[in-house]
Amino acid sequence: MSESEIDSLKHIRLLAELDDNELAVVEKSCRWKVYDASEQIIDQHSDSRDIFFVVEGRVRVVNYSLSGREITFDDLDPGSHFGELAAIDGLPRSASVMALDNVHIASLPAEQFQEIILEHPTIALKLMKHLAHLVRTSTSRIMDLSTLGANNRIHADLLRMGRKVAGDGDEAIITPIPVHSDIASRVSTTRETVARVMNDLARKGIVERKKDSLVINNLDTLEEMVEDVRGE
Repeated sequence: MSESEIDSLKHIRLLAELDDNELAVVEKSCRWKVYDASEQIIDQHSDSRDIFFVVEGRVRVVNYSLSGREITFDDLDPGSHFGELAAIDGLPRSASVMALDNVHIASLPAEQFQEIILEHPTIALKLMKHLAHLVRTSTSRIMDLSTLGANNRIHADLLRMGRKVAGDGDEAIITPIPVHSDIASRVSTTRETVARVMNDLARKGIVERKKDSLVINNLDTLEEMVEDVRGE
């Protein structure tokens, strides 16, 4: 038993309710692996059913079109989890996951994960809230893709990132600076379009690029630009 690995599991948000003895049981069932940056962790067509916990590093949940175009769903930080759908319903993976940098991952077999859910209603409720959030986020993205032009989808993506890190004011500081190709992958457009829209927002003073961060100076203005097009 590794105390450091048990301590690592304490930082997994989904498992926060477990005590040390329960975490020790989970740790014994986990497989631990380090992935290099850009290495694939799971493939969409994989028949594995494990749930994965991000101990260190960041991962990206993606899919690929028939032409090979990458579509980004989400980036996950330490303390996150992924792979819960296959662990719950036993069906094939719904997406691929790759390492964004050097990543330390713990994977738990589906059977043990289902036991945890059945034995700990608070974890089951937390998982339900997480899945509800995924549904709401997916619904919002589908609506944006169906109703917004590329420029406005970029505005909406920046607004989502800004609201996630903003305090009570009208300013948001996003660190590190969002990569244009990453934004393009999330909103289904080109890197060139993202660059053009970002330059336009900078000229209007809505965003400002600093040395190591992107500052959104006017979140409310950006939100008005998005909502005017949505018609809300």
